[in-house]
Parts: sequence; C-alpha cells; structure tokens
Amino acid sequence: MIGLVLVSHSARLAEGLAELAAQMAPDVRILPAGGLSDGTLGTDFDAVSTAVDRAESGDGVLLLYDLGSAKMTADLAVEMLGDPSRAAVADAPFVEGAVAAAVAAQGGGDLDTVMTAAVSAGAPEEVVDNGTGTELLLTNEVGLHARPAALLARTVAGLDAEVTVRFGDKQANAASVLALMSLGVRGGDTVVVSATGPDAAEALRRVDELVTRGFDE
Repeated sequence: MIGLVLVSHSARLAEGLAELAAQMAPDVRILPAGGLSDGTLGTDFDAVSTAVDRAESGDGVLLLYDLGSAKMTADLAVEMLGDPSRAAVADAPFVEGAVAAAVAAQGGGDLDTVMTAAVSAGAPEEVVDNGTGTELLLTNEVGLHARPAALLARTVAGLDAEVTVRFGDKQANAASVLALMSLGVRGGDTVVVSATGPDAAEALRRVDELVTRGFDE
C-alpha cells in the first residue's frame, strides 16, 4: 500500500492533516513532517527523509507539501533516496490532495494512481449521468461528510462502472470524496444513485448495502 508524507512549515498543520486523512484511510501510513526540530516554522530535510522511510511499506511513497520551499525539501528527500523511483512529490492542493491520495491509497491504488488522485483533487469533476437511478435515504447522522464519503468512494473503487450521486440540482462522481462532500448531504436526506458500465449492477448493490448499514456508524 502506498504511504503518504505531508511536508509542511507547521508541525501542527501537518499533524492535523494527517489525523484528518487517517480518518478516511485507516490502513494507510500517513506521516506528518512539519516544522523545525526546535518547534519553529520551517521544513527539516532529516525529518522528511525519516518520514519517507517510515511511510514506506514496499509499494512507494507520495509526498505532498504546503508551500514552495517545502517542495524543495520534499524533492531533495526523494532525490537522495537509494532508489528515487520508490517515491514522488505531488504538485497538488495540500489538504484536498492529501485526502484524495489517502482514499486512493486505501483503495489499493499504485503510486501513479494515488498521484493522479492528489493532483486532480479540487478540479471540476466530469460526471456522466443518464438521468435515472435508485433513490436511497441516508439514515446515518452525518450524511455524506468526510468518513461516509470516503467509505462510499472506496466501495465503488476497482469496479468497471461510472457511479453518480445526485442531490437536488447537484451531482458528483462517487469515486471522488471531495465531490461527494460538496453535495452537502445530511442525515435524513435522499440521494439518487445511478451507474453505467459492466459493473453497474454490482456498484448499485454495494452502495445500497452501505447505505442500509448506515455507513457502519
């Protein structure tokens, strides 16, 4: 499974984002690498390098950064690896990219897949909707917020299907955690889920089962 390293000038920012991403990807190694050793703002090459080693489980590590000089530190840490191909730095939005990358890694994506998820986070989603679908009532308390949205995205990951979730006049690709969260669905709301592709029926079955279980809350 791909590991993640979050490089920030602030230790608290990196730690908070790691905590947030871990809520959606509990099996992914997500290591914060923020601040200098004396507690001040900055980036520490040794701390980043150590985090990369700890995040590595054999499949690779993706590094995300907050500001330009953090990118320089992340790039140097990758260049200094014995095998630089085992890690990469993503030019992606820090928060949205980390969340999207974590979910992609949790779903078993390789380094390229996780990188793509991070880089495309926050970009407009092209959603193909056939206008029909199954109505599902969300009975869990928080609706499609962070953790349930991540569970839904992981549920359809790996299937050969395009799954769309509609709420009111808005719609989202079910594979995108951020797009699902942007719908603003709360507990008690009804969404319409549709799917196309060879695995469409299986996708709808899995989503219906997840909603029926109340997203395991």
